[in-house]
Amino acid sequence: MKIEVWSDFVCPFCYIGKRRLEEALSKFPHRDQVEVEFKSYELDPNSPKDSNQKIHEALAAKYGMSVEEAKRTNEGIGQQAASVGLTFNFDNMKPTNTFDAHRLVHFAKTKGKDSELTEKLLYAYFTESKNLSDKDTLADIAATAGLEREEATGILNNEPAYADDVRYDENTAQQIGVRGVPFFVINQKYAISGAQPPETFLGALEKVWQEENAAPVLQDLSGDADDTSCVDGNCAIPSEKE
Repeated sequence: MKIEVWSDFVCPFCYIGKRRLEEALSKFPHRDQVEVEFKSYELDPNSPKDSNQKIHEALAAKYGMSVEEAKRTNEGIGQQAASVGLTFNFDNMKPTNTFDAHRLVHFAKTKGKDSELTEKLLYAYFTESKNLSDKDTLADIAATAGLEREEATGILNNEPAYADDVRYDENTAQQIGVRGVPFFVINQKYAISGAQPPETFLGALEKVWQEENAAPVLQDLSGDADDTSCVDGNCAIPSEKE
């Protein structure tokens, strides 16, 4: 079974949804036969790499609310994060551009380190309030995920590197109708939108597993003819009917 997850590193529900999926997988009997692959999605491709705004101010400006209202909204999200063992440091968080971070994950995929780097990037942004558009910061994070720092720096400084891979993921998302993240696709046939409760993920995993592994049920169209097959080594000759 393969689960593809479209997400962004500055999407709080992507991190929460990741934890809820992981909780569901921990209870799924066939978890060792499940592959999870994260796909690129930018919530705001035009977001500047450096911003003087804090996340509360940016949220208030985007949705036309007061800063205090934005803080209350983020507090609610933080409580959801805490319920799955995450700590969100909204007070020091700033909006950022994630294109280079996505490029770096595609590079990490060639080294078998994409899962590790995805987790490190989410933690760096939401818990440590790091700037994911800063190339030195990204290189440091790559090193903590087991990648060679100098090699990661070379990829980041080579602007076209893995850019097409990011765009391919985003174009695929558009083609299959992704309008928000996180967005989960199981075996390219079943979709789950949003950071659903673990029970929803587990139910979906069990349903898909049963449907994908069920023995086919054949409809018998043989008719009423008797004695026209061999059974248990005995091939009877059909008798003429009077």
